[in-house]
Amino acid sequence: MLVNARDMLIKAKNEGYAVGQFNINNLEWTKAVLLTAQECNSPVILGVSEGAGKYMTGYKTVAAMVKAMVEELNITVPVALHLDHGSYEGAKKCIEAGFTSVMFDGSHYSIEENVEKTKEIVAFAHEQGISVEAEVGSIGGEEDGVTGKGEVADAQECAMIAALGIDFLAAGIGNIHGKYPANWQGLDFEALEKIKDATAGMPLVLHGGTGIPAEMIKKSISLGVAKINVNTECQLSFAAATREYIEAGKDQQGKGYDPRKLLAPGFEGIKATVKEKMELFGSVNKA
Repeated sequence: MLVNARDMLIKAKNEGYAVGQFNINNLEWTKAVLLTAQECNSPVILGVSEGAGKYMTGYKTVAAMVKAMVEELNITVPVALHLDHGSYEGAKKCIEAGFTSVMFDGSHYSIEENVEKTKEIVAFAHEQGISVEAEVGSIGGEEDGVTGKGEVADAQECAMIAALGIDFLAAGIGNIHGKYPANWQGLDFEALEKIKDATAGMPLVLHGGTGIPAEMIKKSISLGVAKINVNTECQLSFAAATREYIEAGKDQQGKGYDPRKLLAPGFEGIKATVKEKMELFGSVNKA
């Protein structure tokens, strides 16, 4: 069931759990996430970066694939198709293509320009019932060409963006994309608490969910985080399972080179990772 992400995240925040956003890169990724969500009876958000959208030949292709797959697989749990770290033009294109949710990442602009552009995206998206995520304070690291230094968000700037009518807010609190380094200082929960208070209880988003210790995840949820993004961990699971299959020579046995067999271990690896995260986030049986 394709929906926007607003109501599922309000419900998650009110009930003390988080909905996972799992980025998709192709048919296998999408199918794995959807089937796991259905099996876990969990709401889910399918994240699509601009790079992944281009790789899959465009946003219209992605939207058509997801809509058809939800129907063909008889997916009844709430599913949002969401643009991740979108530019102004990217967000508008995804709205036109049939996405049900978009993120406009204006964190690299001045706060004044972030406010101006976010306001325009909110008006355009809400006309069509599409939810909007915005960002203040960049997420550290690099993901699909989007690079940030990892600045901790200013609570008052978060309040300014939240007041524009967005549906949920990503605020940098020391989280990063990709693998966390050994010298990572951890999440800034003092900053998160200030942001929670400044945004009047709006659902908050934690990017860079891969590798954050479980106790930090749970504390973040207790402080208003209702959406947690996972991408790298699924990529690592897929790569490890595929490597094991090839190194064992299974691609040379019978028709093991058939892509349906070659990609199957990675597919199962993604499913296992998604299930593990849904259990950690508390979204199982919350659909």
